[in-house]
Amino acid sequence: RREAALTTPAPLLALFPAAIAAAPEEEARLALCVARAGLVAHGLSLAHTHVRLNAAQLHNAARLRFAHLGSGPEDPARRRALFAAINTALEEARAEPVDTGGLMAEQASAARLMMTVAQITKHVDASQPVRFLVAETESGYTLLAALLLARLAGVEDQVEISPLFETAEALERRGERVVEEALRSPHWRAHLARVGRLCLQFGYSDSGRYVGQVAATHLIERLKLRIVELLARHGLSKLEVVLFDTHGEGLGRGGHPDGLAARLDYLDPPAVRSVFAARGIPVRVETSFQGGDGYLLFGTPALAQATVARIAEHAFAPLPRGEPDPVYAEGGFASDLFAGARAAFGALVEDPGYAALLGAFGPALLDRTGSRPVNRQSDAGGPAAIRHPRELRAIPNNAVLQQLGFLANLMHGLGQGALQEQDTFAELLEGSPRFANALAFARAGLALSDADVLRGYVASLDPGTWLDRAAQSRRP
Repeated sequence: RREAALTTPAPLLALFPAAIAAAPEEEARLALCVARAGLVAHGLSLAHTHVRLNAAQLHNAARLRFAHLGSGPEDPARRRALFAAINTALEEARAEPVDTGGLMAEQASAARLMMTVAQITKHVDASQPVRFLVAETESGYTLLAALLLARLAGVEDQVEISPLFETAEALERRGERVVEEALRSPHWRAHLARVGRLCLQFGYSDSGRYVGQVAATHLIERLKLRIVELLARHGLSKLEVVLFDTHGEGLGRGGHPDGLAARLDYLDPPAVRSVFAARGIPVRVETSFQGGDGYLLFGTPALAQATVARIAEHAFAPLPRGEPDPVYAEGGFASDLFAGARAAFGALVEDPGYAALLGAFGPALLDRTGSRPVNRQSDAGGPAAIRHPRELRAIPNNAVLQQLGFLANLMHGLGQGALQEQDTFAELLEGSPRFANALAFARAGLALSDADVLRGYVASLDPGTWLDRAAQSRRP
């Protein structure tokens, strides 16, 4: 019966003090304390619940319910009118009943997902918010559309709507504008005030695929710093900021070449922590361990203990004092280096030969992993041919480059920039922990690349190679 269902851990948490006090042994007390901590942190779920969809799906669902919204935010001629229209829709929207029948009948994927969240909070766990990740977010309108659907489903206070920034355009120009556009809406500001936090996700794997891994980390860090200034400008310094990523890297998920401590400093740079602290903005950094990354770091009790210890060391490390990292003082050269690498890699991504290289062998070089197809879906029929790197998912893209012995996403374009000011480059590499931490990927990529391996793969596609081999062959 619905009224008898347990949808919050509160009744269970009330039983723990007496149980812990009555436990006969230290080991039993410790087990009870760990169980209580899990309930407090995750509610009745095994972990924090995340759901994800694309921005276009949200736009379509909002338009189905409010026809006057018309086209999406990609139409610049209607931009201001569109924001006015969706704010009016938010003013008028009221929660609608959600049940299993309505969920099964719903055709719009975004509305169906929001209704699923409503059912989770109603029947499974109402104590913890659900993170609602929106991929390909390039307008604040998308966040307002998500809030509109959440309001209709009656869960606007149970979801944490999080834009995902992963494209070059989002990281370079649009990311800050997305947040600012949403903050202009009184409904979005009221939502943040009730939830108490602003959640942002950064896509390391996809951004590395489009702009190169080292350039991507520079853009992500710069966007985080701009978000700090934006929140301070809007008087939202008391709002907690959640910075989340799944840390898919060019060397494999979470694969920093210098170990876990360096990996944590890479995704959560000390300079970013210092800027948040200076502004008095509380920040929460979240990263996931999944796939082989999880097996490696938590495969045995000893490994798990070491991993948790490194995470604790990073989380409670004091903020850096004294002179700032030289990479920020020498921002001109570092910015030019990363911008040059980003432009060079962008040109490579648009080169038809690069797509042909990825598609020549493609997923055939890899073992099948995960639940999603390696190639992104296409409306065209027939066999899937890779005509552009965007048609191959990020993690398989990186894996194919590794198999080819050509880790272009880690190092392409950096050499030319380094040659422009060799002395400055060497000094930064020696004296800047942040610069060396990022360039470790390029160093590892160079060590793992082999032009002869790549040449061998390409030669295997050359008919002349096989004709020459046939000419030299003799029947036994």
